[in-house]
Amino acid sequence: MCADDSRATDARTTAQKLSLPTLTAMVVGSMVGAGVFSLPRNFAQATGVFGAVIAWVVAGAGMLMLAFVFQSLAVRKPDLNAGVYAYAKAGFGEFPGFFSAFGYWASACVGNVSYWALIKSTLGAVIPGFGEGNTPLAVAVSVVCVWGFHFVIMRGVKEAAGINRIVTVAKLVPILLFVAILALTFKADTFSANLWGDGLLFEQVRATMLVTVFVFLGVEGASVYSRYARRREDVGRATLLGFLGVLALFASVTLLSYAALPKARTEALRQPSMAGVLEAVVGPWGAVLISVGLVVSVLGAYLAWTLMAAEVLFVAARDDDMPAFLRRENRHGTPSAALVLTSALITAVLLITLLSEDAFTFTLKLTSALALVPYLLAAGYALKLGGPRTQVLVAALAVLYTAFLIFAAGLKFLLLSCVVYAPGTILFALTRREHGRRLFSSPAEVTLFAVVAVGAVLGVIGLATGFITI
Repeated sequence: MCADDSRATDARTTAQKLSLPTLTAMVVGSMVGAGVFSLPRNFAQATGVFGAVIAWVVAGAGMLMLAFVFQSLAVRKPDLNAGVYAYAKAGFGEFPGFFSAFGYWASACVGNVSYWALIKSTLGAVIPGFGEGNTPLAVAVSVVCVWGFHFVIMRGVKEAAGINRIVTVAKLVPILLFVAILALTFKADTFSANLWGDGLLFEQVRATMLVTVFVFLGVEGASVYSRYARRREDVGRATLLGFLGVLALFASVTLLSYAALPKARTEALRQPSMAGVLEAVVGPWGAVLISVGLVVSVLGAYLAWTLMAAEVLFVAARDDDMPAFLRRENRHGTPSAALVLTSALITAVLLITLLSEDAFTFTLKLTSALALVPYLLAAGYALKLGGPRTQVLVAALAVLYTAFLIFAAGLKFLLLSCVVYAPGTILFALTRREHGRRLFSSPAEVTLFAVVAVGAVLGVIGLATGFITI
């Protein structure tokens, strides 16, 4: 990038500085999306009240450690922008850094597909042609919406972030009403009857892990937008404020639902299951309220995640870790080329959901699995940095938590993640070629690629033989 381009980019970035409330809204807006509306059924299918409490303690503590990691790194490494990707590169080299950027981006794109699947499933209750969100009509409408949002975001990051702040406030209202109503109508006998799930408690808790990861994705939202923060310390503050508020909200939605309906009835609810729970308590208007809230929530989360996905590609390209064409910006300062590639991948995955039996659950779990490598590398970098004993302990716990999540994901989603990761190496090869550099700079990078390639081959074989289904 030439000096004039760099000065122009810096000038636009300065003009778009984001405040602490807006950064916090980015975190909350990123996390409060489709996942919260599916929590009652997803948890009821996995465990009872006791297992749910343990699951939220584990997930809350683990994600809190990750939140502390991002807070610490934002202060200790203020020169690293687009946090997740930058931390992986600084800690482990260019190829792992590239994998982190690509995986985080792919996770965001697949997550956005889950949003459209759920919103069309919600509308399917009144428009049969939408079905469970994976019919031809549902996919066609979703594709139109994807590109509609694309052109809104093209008008500028600050404008899109401002819209997200408004949407974040609006979508919290029905969720908070859900919590208040269920608290006031709490049925102690129903809650007591739902205390225990089926099977080993460890397996019950494990079954919830990808769900909790999905709803917490976005905890690093302020870190990704660190270059837009008015004050660097606001990045860490926004991360913690957003995380603690959302944790309380998610746990409340889950546990109070056990006091509304017998576990077996909740398991059988159509997604979004929050709508079915509230309808059982207050009548049909409850389902309407939640459905409207879901539409607003998903649109806001989609906006936030599309912004973050494009930002990661743009910063990686600006650091010469992605092909040069991805660093292009339009006159509004929006990373236009990265945004086009993001919208294109979302469209492609939407088309794939036509082959899926349960598009929402499949994309939810794949989103979580793809995000685990970027999270693990960021936590590993914090551990590698060392420092005061407390920071080392926090980083170690974050590494252990993300490693446990990879185990909890299971073989199916690990292999599917490899199927996504392996082709991404083409972008890495193009980048290295642009700069006249060797594809891999160390035996460790060759080994990493070999492992992912083998995993991708096994994943494709699994799909072809029916061992893996989507």
